[in-house]
Amino acid sequence: MKKISIIWLLIGILLVGQRVQADSDISYKIEMLDWKQVDKILPRYSKFTVIDLETGKRFKVQRRAGSNHADVQPLTVKDTKIMKKIYGGKWSWKRRAIIVMDQKDNWIAASMHGMPHGAGALKNNFPGHFCIHFYGSTTHRTNSMDLSHKLMILKSAGKLDDYLGEANPYEVINAYITGFKQQDANIISEASVQNIRLKPILKNIENVRISRMELLPPEDLLEEISLEVPVELDWVIKNRGRQIYKGAIHLVRFSPADAWKIDSKQFIKANNL
Repeated sequence: MKKISIIWLLIGILLVGQRVQADSDISYKIEMLDWKQVDKILPRYSKFTVIDLETGKRFKVQRRAGSNHADVQPLTVKDTKIMKKIYGGKWSWKRRAIIVMDQKDNWIAASMHGMPHGAGALKNNFPGHFCIHFYGSTTHRTNSMDLSHKLMILKSAGKLDDYLGEANPYEVINAYITGFKQQDANIISEASVQNIRLKPILKNIENVRISRMELLPPEDLLEEISLEVPVELDWVIKNRGRQIYKGAIHLVRFSPADAWKIDSKQFIKANNL
């Protein structure tokens, strides 16, 4: 199959999760398979290819362990170098949307982080292993999906817009703030009213978390089209250190049937970003 030569042509279309017809004999479709299925498709010691959705770079890995998600290692020194390039030359816990391609040419939506940890067994210049999550995967310590991984999986599968279109205001806020935490402009833009130039802002965001958010029952908001949600945010900004925001996030929608969106201009100004 001609995946090496066509990957750059496909990647823009893959962002929306559509079926891609590469030629008359080959069709590609990214599937969002549940972890229970993937656990059988990619058993321990299986080898597969990881494609980074943003850059199109690809490298090979082997699954070594993991019961709630896949603990994997780059296959060779060359694969480790490619993975590190994807992360800008520095290992990071940041999540990234990826496509996993198995040996039977299944394309599966997934999410990875880029931090070596724990044990490693391969001669690959990678000090440990890293984690790949699929839909339904959980961390070792929780019984629920990590939100950052979940959003990246939805992004890879082309389902992020559908998820945010049905989300309540608090789910939208959580996704929006996660976009800043993961330095992912696509997630932020999907939840924003305005088109904002995010690249110069995101490069300075080292971390952010919601330390407090006042909640009303979602059923009390069914007829609302405008909402102010009081929050407290804990930022870590490059060259500025820790920054606390105590205020509100403004959300709007055009009708009760429409998706909630965040006023990004107000948010960025209020948070001094």
